[in-house]
Amino acid sequence: MVDTGGVSSGSAGPVEPARPRRQRADAQRNEQALLEAAAAAFVASGVDVPVRDIATRAGVGVGTIYRHFPTRSDLIVAVFRHQVEACADAGPTMLTESATAHAALARWVDLFVDFLVTKHGLAGALQSDAAAFHALHDYFLGRLVPVCTELLAAAVTAGEIRPEVDAYQLMRGVGNLCVGADADPRYDARRLVGLLIAGLRVS
Repeated sequence: MVDTGGVSSGSAGPVEPARPRRQRADAQRNEQALLEAAAAAFVASGVDVPVRDIATRAGVGVGTIYRHFPTRSDLIVAVFRHQVEACADAGPTMLTESATAHAALARWVDLFVDFLVTKHGLAGALQSDAAAFHALHDYFLGRLVPVCTELLAAAVTAGEIRPEVDAYQLMRGVGNLCVGADADPRYDARRLVGLLIAGLRVS
């Protein structure tokens, strides 16, 4: 039974439901902070980073992380999805804010390169679970290929790049250029990706 604090159900009824809404909003903010802290920790130290290090980054106790994500796999999947959504959401924003469609494409691909550093580690950690890995890969493509397609189409419409570029092929090419980049300090994947995007322009 819910304690109404002595207030009858017929008076000031709308006041009490506000508390659960605030709690849900707080819980969502806390979860977002945890995911951002986990993503940063994964980039810095790999997906096997101790949970206590993630908790320290997020400014919470270890128990808080386990309440949100009971297993490391749960956390890895959640971080992957969080990173995908951030990258997907950035595309339309960049298209609106950038001076040209090509500039928006270049900015988004640069963000995509940042994402790949985290994505490759997360995906690799789930390789032992083929079903989970394939589900996340399909999710990744389903969310990001349409965003890249929109950016490419805008640049083609503006007459800034050649029309034969396919979003999936471009993303695959960028991904291939990024493979192993974090393990070789002499290899500058971002520079090569920049040259690729510059080469799309109509001369």
